[in-house]
Amino acid sequence: MKQKIIIGALIAVVLGVLGVWFFVFYAPTHFKRDVADEKGIPLTAAALVKAYQENEPNANALYLDKPLEIKGEIGETKIDQVGNTTLSLKSEDAFASVFCTLKKADPSLKPGQTVTVKGICTGFLSDVVLKDAIIVP
Repeated sequence: MKQKIIIGALIAVVLGVLGVWFFVFYAPTHFKRDVADEKGIPLTAAALVKAYQENEPNANALYLDKPLEIKGEIGETKIDQVGNTTLSLKSEDAFASVFCTLKKADPSLKPGQTVTVKGICTGFLSDVVLKDAIIVP
């Protein structure tokens, strides 16, 4: 009886370790969306920020986890702690913008340029956030 409990516990531990490995190391690299293949919802940075500021639940229903093509003026570009290029697109509100994390670095991006960025909307935290973004030519 004791042996069955020990074997059952060992099987549970092994399955738990395999599950953690799958969701930490395998799944993030194999289940990412490729935004380049998806049609984006066209918006301006100012319109997107305004939509979130006026009615966040409604904006989430319209834009959350969907590909968006956002046109706007670059406020600033940076490199984050893991080496990804980030940029913010200005809106009409000085305290809110569209914050984009790019899939590939692009050293030609400069503040003041008007660009169109396509990425997946992940919601609103003082800024609207886009992940896995690309620059649309």
